[in-house]
Amino acid sequence: MRAVRLARVGRPLAESEIPVPEIGPDEVLIRVAAAGICHSDAHYRAGISKIDRLPLTLGHEVAGRVERVGKDVSNVAAGDRVCVHYLVQCGTCEFCVRGLEQFCPTGQMIGKHRDGGYAEFIKVPGRNAFALPDEISFEIGAIMMCSSATALHALNKARLKPGESVAIFGFGGLGFSALQLARALGCGAIYIVEINPAKLASIKKLGAVAIDAQAGDPAEQIKEATAGKGVDVSLELIGSAKTMRQCVLCLGPLGRAALVGLTKESMSIFPYAELINRETEIIGVSDHLATELPALIEFARSGKLRFPPETLRVVGLDAGQINAALDELQNSIDHVRTVIVPRNAP
Repeated sequence: MRAVRLARVGRPLAESEIPVPEIGPDEVLIRVAAAGICHSDAHYRAGISKIDRLPLTLGHEVAGRVERVGKDVSNVAAGDRVCVHYLVQCGTCEFCVRGLEQFCPTGQMIGKHRDGGYAEFIKVPGRNAFALPDEISFEIGAIMMCSSATALHALNKARLKPGESVAIFGFGGLGFSALQLARALGCGAIYIVEINPAKLASIKKLGAVAIDAQAGDPAEQIKEATAGKGVDVSLELIGSAKTMRQCVLCLGPLGRAALVGLTKESMSIFPYAELINRETEIIGVSDHLATELPALIEFARSGKLRFPPETLRVVGLDAGQINAALDELQNSIDHVRTVIVPRNAP
């Protein structure tokens, strides 16, 4: 089969011909219909996030049609439309039993620790395949598995309650999902921090308050917009120590800041004035959980989570197109997500 793989860190991805994976009794083989290109993939290629084995097929946002199933798989059958939970866990350790598979000591992420979806086929354990309703396209089914799932997990971790106000830092795939999911959960006012003019305009059209980070300190702008109170929940989706600090400072008393973006920088906080005295919280957000996916899929099936055509861009299973898309992620692109659709996609 054709695959686009990372052979050397710091070098472009390259096209390869590799064997179609053989599946075990508890696994499924999926013909990839769509694979999202995530900012994390650019980090893997650049060496910002460490990859332990090379060559490797990237791609952790995957949807497709089941080609074959192992004899012990009962939740899906050949021909089913599915989307893929990207965390492969042991299922028996303390964390897996508690439904916290992101801390499984032997857990693997597809597209990082094992081959992912930048290919014509992928194999995963049967329990990682979730039925994808006909109302949801393969392209949306794929990108939901990272950007939307992680946004929902962040809102859950922040314990968002109906009527509470939200600030979202960054309006890429995660931010676009977070806006819609916060509304689906019954939030109050939403403030979104961005620098991209096209995205700032679209934020206004979607009924949220656009905060232009280039016009002044976003935390101060949010405080001014809320008559000095601040927001109840904030999400940092960019991965910058500067915006992480702003994410905390825009909170009101008892506010919760959920940090999702990745950075190697340290963040400074004055514990008493900026945290203790207001009883605010800083919450780390790592990945998402399989138990959250049924609700997420239903949000998309019912139309509460949507990705209009203008928010997506499609490329082929082509190294040149994929590398160009990864290069663009260093800048603030106008669209939300780029999705790979192989030529023989189902």
